[in-house]
Amino acid sequence: MKAVLVAALAAFSLSGAALAQSETYVHPAQPEGADLPEGLAHTVFASGCFWCTEADFEKLDGVVEVVSGFTGGRQQNPDYYDVARGRTGHNEAARIIYDPSVISYDELLHHYWRNVDPFDDGGQFCDRGSGYAPGIFPVDAEQHAAAEASLQSVQALFERPVIVPVRDLTTFWPAGIEHQDYYQTHPARYQRYRFGCRRDQRLRQIWNGVEEG
Repeated sequence: MKAVLVAALAAFSLSGAALAQSETYVHPAQPEGADLPEGLAHTVFASGCFWCTEADFEKLDGVVEVVSGFTGGRQQNPDYYDVARGRTGHNEAARIIYDPSVISYDELLHHYWRNVDPFDDGGQFCDRGSGYAPGIFPVDAEQHAAAEASLQSVQALFERPVIVPVRDLTTFWPAGIEHQDYYQTHPARYQRYRFGCRRDQRLRQIWNGVEEG
């Protein structure tokens, strides 16, 4: 559904030239995070619509910036519509840039799980297809170990299989500027989309009443 929405071009900027994005997709991010200011870290999560993933994480204290984009695929400079149609092998995803002295990777993982349907690998909510499949993309061995441990902890909460993969990050490609901060630049459209997808209703159905060990 989201792929058919027409997004008007919106101004987009990030504080710091090192984090600048471009509508021509020329600033891919590598796992080592060489473009990050000193003291910051990053990771990548996929939970369906990247507009929603971005909105879900930007509200957290310690998160400096969230960038909508694509990862996990084989094509250079993937196109939004090709990803949505499952032609490139990419997931819609969000790069989380954060201050680890304020928020830990484990806390980001906890927030991720509460904002994803962990039982659906055919898309997320109303968005169907491989381009919307969920995934955790750690950037190093430490994150990978934490992600795997988190996956096992979540699996212990449910009797049915949790099918969110943990995949090492290769390259993250930022989406065009019309997709960045969409929930802020197009609030009415975003809210209609999110409500129409019943994203929050489904999340409440999954997570309300779940007791953690």
